Amino acid sequence: MSYCRFSSDDFGCDLYCYEDCAGGFTTHVAAIKYAFKEPLPPPISLNDSNVKEWWERFQKVQVMVREADHVPLNLPHDAETFNDPDLQSFLDRILYLKSLGYRVPDGVIDTVKEEIKEVAP
Repeated sequence: MSYCRFSSDDFGCDLYCYEDCAGGFTTHVAAIKYAFKEPLPPPISLNDSNVKEWWERFQKVQVMVREADHVPLNLPHDAETFNDPDLQSFLDRILYLKSLGYRVPDGVIDTVKEEIKEVAP
């Protein structure tokens, strides 16, 4: 399971974070981001009554991704990979990267904080 991927938040995430099967928690940092030629359509939360509208938006966003320019992030850890031994170190890494300007969904931070509480003695 990943906490976030580069495609999270309509490709507005600069980190790919997951619990690594080899141990610890891995964070890959993007080297580029998409510069869309026009604003993305408003998000649609998928439910049973709007599958068609959700799918149409999804397809439009995929076309926009293919047509987008690739822009370098120009931040200190572009294209680097980190592996942290525990959840607290992982959270510290995410917060550090976010403080430098890397984009990460707020829900990721909340999720890791909750997991830390669950494993606390």
